[in-house]
Amino acid sequence: MKARNILMFVLCYLLPGAPGVASASDWTHWRGPMQSGASLETGLVSTWSLEGENRIWRSDFIGRSTPVIANGQVYVIGRTGKDISEQEHVASFDAETGKLLWEHKFHVWHSTIPSNRLGWASLGVDGETGNVYAHLVSGLLVCFDKEGAIQWVRSLTEEFNRFSGYGGRLHTPVVEGDLVIISMGNLGWAVPGPPSHRYFGMDKRTGETVWMSRPGGGGQVDLTVYSTPVSATIDGQRLLVAGNGNGGIFAFQVGTGEKVWGYQLSKRGINTSPVVSGNRVYATHSEENVGDTALGAVVCLDATTGEELWKNHGMTIGYASPAVHGGRVYVIDNSANVHCLDGETGKPYWEQNIGTVGKGSPTWADGKLYVTEVNGVFQILKVGDAGVEVLDKKKIRMPDGGHAEIYGSVAVAYGRVYFATEAGLFCLGDPNVPFKVTSSPFMKPEAASVGATPAKILAVPGESTLEEGEVLPLHVRAYDAKGRWIGQVDAAWSLEGLAGTIEGGQFRPSKVGQAGWVVAKSGELVGKAWVRVVPGLPWSEDFEGIEVGKNPRHWVWGGSKFLVQEQGENKVLVKGPAARGLNRSNLYVGPPSMKGYTIQADMKGSQNRRRRSDMGLVAHRYTLDLQGIHQRLQVRSWSSDLRMAKTVDFQWDMDVWYTVKMKVDVVEGKAIVRGKAWKRGETEPEAWSIEAEDPLPIREGSPGLYGYSPATIYYDNVKVWQ
Repeated sequence: MKARNILMFVLCYLLPGAPGVASASDWTHWRGPMQSGASLETGLVSTWSLEGENRIWRSDFIGRSTPVIANGQVYVIGRTGKDISEQEHVASFDAETGKLLWEHKFHVWHSTIPSNRLGWASLGVDGETGNVYAHLVSGLLVCFDKEGAIQWVRSLTEEFNRFSGYGGRLHTPVVEGDLVIISMGNLGWAVPGPPSHRYFGMDKRTGETVWMSRPGGGGQVDLTVYSTPVSATIDGQRLLVAGNGNGGIFAFQVGTGEKVWGYQLSKRGINTSPVVSGNRVYATHSEENVGDTALGAVVCLDATTGEELWKNHGMTIGYASPAVHGGRVYVIDNSANVHCLDGETGKPYWEQNIGTVGKGSPTWADGKLYVTEVNGVFQILKVGDAGVEVLDKKKIRMPDGGHAEIYGSVAVAYGRVYFATEAGLFCLGDPNVPFKVTSSPFMKPEAASVGATPAKILAVPGESTLEEGEVLPLHVRAYDAKGRWIGQVDAAWSLEGLAGTIEGGQFRPSKVGQAGWVVAKSGELVGKAWVRVVPGLPWSEDFEGIEVGKNPRHWVWGGSKFLVQEQGENKVLVKGPAARGLNRSNLYVGPPSMKGYTIQADMKGSQNRRRRSDMGLVAHRYTLDLQGIHQRLQVRSWSSDLRMAKTVDFQWDMDVWYTVKMKVDVVEGKAIVRGKAWKRGETEPEAWSIEAEDPLPIREGSPGLYGYSPATIYYDNVKVWQ
């Protein structure tokens, strides 16, 4: 272990004047302060009672992921409400008493994730500022201060084309130095091409994008994976190590996103988080291996090179991440069997069944493993090389008697054990031990030495959206070969695919409705930043000025899903059946902050054998959908749960052009969503075809086009006005 890391552990865990006695500390990463699923705290409970023994408190909260803990607060994400009131829920509780300190409830939109899978991604928390970061099902990345005030918001779906599937698999934000790192699968953003698994390093204070990285490249990927990066100092470099959507394990620099090494483990995406311990990386999966047909493996890699040191084939560990402590690796397979392996050789020591479905990751602390099982089982195991002793086993139930699902893991802080279930948030501990908050020291990133030679430059911000009349301040950051910050440097600026000027460190566009790259050059080093410039309202697009096979570059989710084609003497936008993946997708044509507008477009559906297309518009994050098979109009805000939805019969023909119009008004604390459709060329009807009311209004959102295309859809004459 590097001397710097040893010093950090001493500072974090040893009480002054009491060498060797572990102190209480924060739990700022979902896998703990060492990001290994282990804690050095002692004196933790070995038994407890649902009725009260060693149960310090239980608070009402429906949670699915692992709490994070700092500032004497327990931060959780989950769900709340029912039917029309269903929402995602972020809350803070007093770590000592369980008192609710603050909460925010968020609508769900642009999602097929059902309500029982809300809150899959854990929160991230910054040990320096106390800020808390949430990645919501809707695609929002939200930064709160420790009192719960929102500091900034990014809409990953509307800005970057973030994709999330039905399974609810989202990426947990990670704070490292001055950055919050988030990853996502996305389609067709900036550069048309296949799906990508991208990592974004964003300024933790402002949300500004510093770097974007694709260590796995742009090949075939699974877009719904949730491996969370872990950070470590390896061979003098501060690196992130993460499982990727292409089935690889990659290490890349925290400061720059630059890839250092990669190891191809699986033929499918990786869902578990790796662990770095000393000079070794431990990773797992449960799909087909690269190089053999066995399902699943535990692998140990050299942390410096990514070379394989040992591999145990046939261990299906696809959901629970490893816990590593004292040279032992603890893993839980998909059938809820706990395995103890030797970290040096992979030799198995023992196996212990804890239930039926293994998805929660194990937590090692005080010589014990704290383990959860999906069907409401919580166990405390005393572990050693010789085997396991079950110290305590509880079945947690819902008020109706059914089991309370547990998907998250245990967090340990301040001498207590915290975990979230469908039946509430629990805190376990010895009530006779005084409660004391002891914060972990924040580890600042190491800077390059004085006079270091730049090896990498970044044009910052790494991406931006400008509205009409705005200018973009720019600067260049330089890093050494190990990804350490040198400082800001001067550069020569140029434009690639953009019209405008750069003077005094500011880009001033000369036209709207464009997108391209701002390019910085310092010596032989080049850095690029993506910029799109959107017009103010009103505007319209008839695609006549767009090259065939392309789409408007300042729109989001163009890619290969929506492309301009010639039809007769005109050009139209076409969404055909997907060659791979889903036929259902949106194309966003404006910033997520837009509100109070009307959107209209001409569109034509078609039929492929017995399959018909659905098509429509997006406004304020509501969807107006002309459904081909069902011959109806539907307004909705959440595709899987239809939290707010209204449907009316509406007969419409395939291969006929229709004009479709949509408007959302927020009045007296509710949203009125209206839509109409009529054959193109005919007189617009005065009455709206459908009108729906939402008592929990969505107040803003990108205008867009919607399409479900088992058969081809055509769009033309898109207009947006205030």
